[in-house]
Amino acid sequence: MMIAIDGPAASGKGTLARRIAVHFKLAHLDTGSLYRAVARDIRRHGGSLEDAAEAAEMARQLDPDTLSDPSLRDPGVGEAASVVAKFPEVRHALREFQRDFAQQKSGAVLDGRDIGTIVLPDAHVKIFVIADLDVRARRRYNELMVRGEPVTFEGVLAAIKGRDDRDMNRSTSPMKPAADAHLLDTTKLDIEAAFDAAVDLIARKIGQQGCP
Repeated sequence: MMIAIDGPAASGKGTLARRIAVHFKLAHLDTGSLYRAVARDIRRHGGSLEDAAEAAEMARQLDPDTLSDPSLRDPGVGEAASVVAKFPEVRHALREFQRDFAQQKSGAVLDGRDIGTIVLPDAHVKIFVIADLDVRARRRYNELMVRGEPVTFEGVLAAIKGRDDRDMNRSTSPMKPAADAHLLDTTKLDIEAAFDAAVDLIARKIGQQGCP
């Protein structure tokens, strides 16, 4: 069984994807970590995030064993990832890795921004997680404050708005719901309620399809 979970920054898709994977005993891939790793490697080599050719080369050379690197969650890495993610060459280089991961015998849950539309258009279940911009910014702000990072709510709000704009308006694989995706609005839901809603949706969908 393949489950595709997409949505904008701080919508809750990553947390949902991890919990869903555990619940259904499936492998999980946070595809955003791939782009974060590319951005990290470019910076470590002293390159430019705006150099499409260099970004594509870093994507082709990406070592999957480094995807658990804690530095991928460092301040600014997410923003850097959204810059390199706009390049078609980078997305193409990482697409096969994502598709291969999804073919595991046990099945898989992939979360990102183009999983249901481009990476796994034939996924058994597609969920597009949404939430109001201010709510998403408040979630991210609270998360960063807990980690002790020097941020302001206004700065976080502006960063998320900028990331949304890049993700939705890039020429290749823009972020948008697949035609057959189920929208899950988490604006007024805590993680437990959102998880319960997602599990119920998935259970009903796989029951209809007769998935294992």
